Amino acid sequence: MKSRISISPQICHGKPVIEGTRVLVTNILGALSAGDTIEQILEDYPNITREDIFAALEFGSHLCNFETYSYEI
Repeated sequence: MKSRISISPQICHGKPVIEGTRVLVTNILGALSAGDTIEQILEDYPNITREDIFAALEFGSHLCNFETYSYEI
């Protein structure tokens, strides 16, 4: 996950994105929650991979633990 998700104040105001893109993790999670399939998301964002989508899901699941989680940039 850490190699696929990046957080930088210079990119998208510091929101988590897929590494090397400006695709927000929240956009991927939102699309999945709205019922989009992985294939639909890959069509909408051709510069990301299936593994990037799974990394976004993993990132979201860590945030939902309501525990301190160390994420090093």
